[in-house]
Amino acid sequence: MDYYNQLLEQCGMGLENRLNTLVGTLSGGQRQALALVIANMTDIDLLILDEHTAALDPKSSETIMRLTNEFVQKSKITTLMVTHNLRFALEYGNRLVMMHEGNCVIDVKDTEKDHVTIDELLKSFNEISVECGN
Repeated sequence: MDYYNQLLEQCGMGLENRLNTLVGTLSGGQRQALALVIANMTDIDLLILDEHTAALDPKSSETIMRLTNEFVQKSKITTLMVTHNLRFALEYGNRLVMMHEGNCVIDVKDTEKDHVTIDELLKSFNEISVECGN
């Protein structure tokens, strides 16, 4: 139990003091942190994150991304993160793929990814939006 308390404490969200609290009463950020702790308890080969910061306030989003990065780096687990946050897409991971209607429109990895800017991603996104009539 001490190990799990330590994991919860590392989240910095007071979860270690809410062990008897119903999950439904936790904030969105606390729920996402708890989900990462639970993922940390199991031996998995692939972690799929689908917009896991989308409904969170900026501070909670930053915390969840920090926790996610720590978990992924520590466990060396392959992770697929779906996000509309372009900064997170550029900042985390070693590969960036932009999809549109099931097709890959951008696929950059490693050092090539380090040279991509948010402005370039926005330009590609805007070109897609114009094609779609938006």
